[in-house]
Amino acid sequence: MTATSEGPRIGFVSLGCPKALVDSEQILTQLRAEGYATAHDYAGADLVIVNTCGFIDAAVTESLDAIGEALAENGRVIVTGCLGARSDATGTNLVAATHPRVLAVTGPHAVGEVMDAVHAHLPRPHDPFTDLVPPQGVKLTPTHYAYLKIAEGCNHRCSFCIIPAMRGDLVSRPIGEVMREAETLVKAGVAELLVVSQDTSAYGVDLKYRTDFVAGRPVRTRMTELVKELAGLGVWVRLHYVYPYPHVDEILPLMAEGRVLPYLDVPFQHAHPDVLRRMKRPASGEKNLDRIRAWRAVCPELTIRSTFIAGFPGETEAEFEYLLEFLREAELDRVGCFAYSPVDGASANDLPGALPEALREERRGRFMAVQEPIGARRMRRHVGSIQPVIVDAVNADGAIARSRADAPEIDGNVFIAPPSSISQRNRWRDGVRVGAIVKVRISGADGHDLWGELA
Repeated sequence: MTATSEGPRIGFVSLGCPKALVDSEQILTQLRAEGYATAHDYAGADLVIVNTCGFIDAAVTESLDAIGEALAENGRVIVTGCLGARSDATGTNLVAATHPRVLAVTGPHAVGEVMDAVHAHLPRPHDPFTDLVPPQGVKLTPTHYAYLKIAEGCNHRCSFCIIPAMRGDLVSRPIGEVMREAETLVKAGVAELLVVSQDTSAYGVDLKYRTDFVAGRPVRTRMTELVKELAGLGVWVRLHYVYPYPHVDEILPLMAEGRVLPYLDVPFQHAHPDVLRRMKRPASGEKNLDRIRAWRAVCPELTIRSTFIAGFPGETEAEFEYLLEFLREAELDRVGCFAYSPVDGASANDLPGALPEALREERRGRFMAVQEPIGARRMRRHVGSIQPVIVDAVNADGAIARSRADAPEIDGNVFIAPPSSISQRNRWRDGVRVGAIVKVRISGADGHDLWGELA
């Protein structure tokens, strides 16, 4: 962030997933409301806050390294986030054991605790004044898109995951509160809302779908009702972390009608029923194939992104081949695959049949070798079509945008060629700017990105 000139200065390092990013935004919003300034480097900060990730080993290492760097460069560090909730083998807080010099450690979604630690080590300059922050709060995303976190925590107990231990059970925000935030973001110029939570499909389950009020109207706190309300805001709405429960079928007509982006981020993780049972995942592979076919029958333009784990404990060659066959039949658009990595505290560590690391990596490679031509084929179907895209950047080489099939940071881009005629130059000048939605005729594709020119 750009450094401001007045008030005690705080540096901020934000790691992890979009849900952690929202936590960072909330902390920064409160800091700004209380008159704290932000510093753009360690040297200019009176203290540093590091928001950590603690899910997989690589994320733990990255977070611990970031804390160590902040301590070395500044010396006054407060740690928050998922890693702050983890303990080592002796039951000692992992961050405190590794970096005993930190000023304070909190877990995730702990704005109050973080602010208490800040107040203890860097007293606030004055009482809060709401005019120090914009109505939508401080955002770490570009001004034209924003993450909208609708719930915290998760009710599942997947054997490879420790997120519920760090973030707790599902806690849904009332639909009225979510919609007020969404409306504020849209009024501030946001053109794309990315809906995130740990399990978006379960939204409202913990509240028993309790009725709340949206613009004076009674509306149930439930995924379908929320998506319908968001669809009325006139902006792109993208759904992430959607488990394939039956009621997800209810939002496909909204996608087919163009009211919600035809995009679902569905974490399948595997396809074989026995592996899914060992993972303690909901739903089975066979039902997921049927559901995908039904979704595409309603909305042929649907883009499905997913993630999978190869080499889970006990995974046989036959079970892995079953997964590869699922890939061939499902023809998913965007896919990522991780070689299974043990996570401290996860119950999967106690499962029999742990596979050697070399075999896990070999299966991940085979998985991607099957998926890559499928993804490339799915991308090529766009060539010759006219697609609406949202512009992320404009430069001398043209513009970089995203289609309805592309979430920021994790999916591909649409590269728009610079204008080649006078009429195109006029249209470019009038319409091609960051945050604008323009139409592009697609002329080329690879396995990840698209190319085209203004239609």
